[in-house]
Amino acid sequence: MNELEGSPKTWPPLGLPTGSVRALLTLLVIAVVLTSIVQNRNPDILWSEALLIALAHYFTSRRFVALPPNVIKRLEAEGVIEQERHPLYLPKHSIRFLIFASFIGVAVYLYREQRLFQAETVSLLGIVYAYLLGSIVRGVGNWFHRKSESRPSRLWTDGKAAVALLVLIIASIPEFLDIREGVPTELHKIAIGIMLFYFGSH
Repeated sequence: MNELEGSPKTWPPLGLPTGSVRALLTLLVIAVVLTSIVQNRNPDILWSEALLIALAHYFTSRRFVALPPNVIKRLEAEGVIEQERHPLYLPKHSIRFLIFASFIGVAVYLYREQRLFQAETVSLLGIVYAYLLGSIVRGVGNWFHRKSESRPSRLWTDGKAAVALLVLIIASIPEFLDIREGVPTELHKIAIGIMLFYFGSH
């Protein structure tokens, strides 16, 4: 008998459900960044960049084809696709809930400490919240379209893309022309926030 018979098509890292290591890495990066913020220290730029990369990868690295639940069950039973187990054996969406809850919890804590609107805090948390908000919008939109069996509005899809492109082009022009002086830093933050919202919602 072949010892590989009946085994999964791919071996998940450390034998944990697919996405578990990605979830742990993401949660660790979030813990480092939020701990720095709570302790009134500016997180190292590398940790901040790692946070955005980890969030973007975690929220997009799932099954790409939206199939009805009965089709997924049938394909899993037939062995066409592997049965999807949730990361770290936790209930569905637990990791996403922990991510959202951690950022909301820190925002509430900083608000009570009257530190929520400090420039460094707004800069980092603002762009993270923009991406997370985009992810929420995408999730709500997907749920609505599945329930109503409708397609996303082309106006909404094209509108998001046009606004993101326009704002980023405007923010990029001073960089291309090397005329950064006099350009408000808020312009860059708004542009990056809108871009990350687009990435999260797309």
